[in-house]
Amino acid sequence: MKSSRLPSPPGLGIDVQTTAPGNVEAEVLAVPVLAPSDELPQAAAGIDRDLGGRLQRLAAPGELSGDRGSTLLLHLNGELGSERVATAGLGPREGVDADAVRTAAAAVARDATRFGGTVAWAIDETLPLAPAEQARAVVEGVLLGAYNPGRWRSANGARREIERLLLVGEDLEDAARRAATVSEWVNCARDLANAPPNVLTPEELARRAEELSGDLEHLEVEALGPEQLEELRMGAFAAVARGSHNPARLIVMRYTPPGAADGGPRLGLVGKAITFDSGGISIKPASKMQDMKGDMAGGAAVVAGMGAIAALGLPLRAIAVVAACENLVGGDSYRPGDILTAANGKTIEITNTDAEGRLVLADALWYARREGATHLLDLATLTGAMELALGDLYAGLFANDDAWRADVLAAAERSGDHAWPFPLHARYRRYVDSTYADLKNSSELRQGSPVLAAEFLHEFAGDGPWAHIDMAGPGFLERSRGDYLSQPGGTGYGVRLIVELAQGLAGGTAR
Repeated sequence: MKSSRLPSPPGLGIDVQTTAPGNVEAEVLAVPVLAPSDELPQAAAGIDRDLGGRLQRLAAPGELSGDRGSTLLLHLNGELGSERVATAGLGPREGVDADAVRTAAAAVARDATRFGGTVAWAIDETLPLAPAEQARAVVEGVLLGAYNPGRWRSANGARREIERLLLVGEDLEDAARRAATVSEWVNCARDLANAPPNVLTPEELARRAEELSGDLEHLEVEALGPEQLEELRMGAFAAVARGSHNPARLIVMRYTPPGAADGGPRLGLVGKAITFDSGGISIKPASKMQDMKGDMAGGAAVVAGMGAIAALGLPLRAIAVVAACENLVGGDSYRPGDILTAANGKTIEITNTDAEGRLVLADALWYARREGATHLLDLATLTGAMELALGDLYAGLFANDDAWRADVLAAAERSGDHAWPFPLHARYRRYVDSTYADLKNSSELRQGSPVLAAEFLHEFAGDGPWAHIDMAGPGFLERSRGDYLSQPGGTGYGVRLIVELAQGLAGGTAR
């Protein structure tokens, strides 16, 4: 059996390989099927011939389903090199896309954690998705679908880890290698978002950013503490951090590869990393407050996204600025009625201390622009209203530049980190007008809160293209989403989007 071995990304735990079609040896060999399942696609039909028509016979009474995410597991008696065959439902042919393949691959991966070992997947050239795109989606589906959020359990019960993913097909190495690398960093972001707040303090997040970047070339990390924030006059960021005994950190990551043109674009990534958000004096309800450890999911995506950019060696200069702190109640907490001065000199009246994310992002955006970012993107779990509007699948996208918004939107759709565009308009600025200061951080009106938050950030984005992604819904899940992200907690939303966007800028296809 000819096999092309791909390097397993460090810490991933699943070795990804490719092989030409033949007698594949695996604990389970997965074949995609469609709905209705009465006619098997090419790869499944070939396996069925070796099995004497067992799959087709199961399709007739409806035991074999092609519905999206459905699986059927057959134990074999030596007919193939694999111990089992799993059918993986993609749904109707006309609806087959990368998400359908990811969902099917994740379903197989979840089944496979009962016995572990090797999972093989037969790429089918007759499906309406190119083989390389299928390979990428399968890798993402298996690696993200098999993710285990229970890192703090003393035992994992009957779960057995998948050790190897084997893609069966030709010329899939590049797509598989890239997808495996990016998926590693997606799961890294999930680990960060799922970490308990007593473990992942702002200082610890900074330490982990340094640790994760340690073996990556051309990536440097520094962490600025409270004294440096004061020197930079970051009054908005510093105020949010005042109520906690754990000091804030501004995590700055600089990627400067030798192949990047000096006069070319420099991508700026800004992340909100509130490692725990109580709401401050405007305290949140107790119900589900434990999930507020995930209010740093945007910052986690930025840290991991920079890691992925460096690991792939993309020829693009980039800078990441992650504002990490806790929003707690204490004797020095900032208050409703306070007026803060941000690093760009603008004054902000505080009307709600639970609208803290935009305050830390304000100073971080200013810093990224000051450090030379030509194209800015910030990611934040910012407003509950965005989750009400779009649920847990899409993030909201705002931008001050039509071409940049189109580039970010295209990267979102290519990556599977879906986003939907929302408007910015000068007349929305009145929502954050203040009687006492240049602007206020929230509105008493129950209208357009994601838009007014974006308008607030617009005041600090500086000159040049800027986009804001409000990922409150897809960034941290309360329950299974019913697709390849079936586990509650951090999803790693934004990492894949960042990589696609950076690749577009590096290749000159972004504007």
